Amino acid sequence: MPIGSPKPQTIATKKYEQKAGFVSKSYKLRRELVDQFAAACEKAGTSQAAQLTKMMKDFIEEQNKE
Repeated sequence: MPIGSPKPQTIATKKYEQKAGFVSKSYKLRRELVDQFAAACEKAGTSQAAQLTKMMKDFIEEQNKE
């Protein structure tokens, strides 16, 4: 659970994320690349998370074929 005295909504969100299997990942990437990716996602009308998920699934599927 969150540290300190979190609000009820924060507790509920954390509980849902844990139950649904969500994890937070952190990567260090060059700012230029991240900014270009954000702009491309906005232009395409998709969220960055949705696009990353799609690319990860495509990559996993490609690797599993080999």
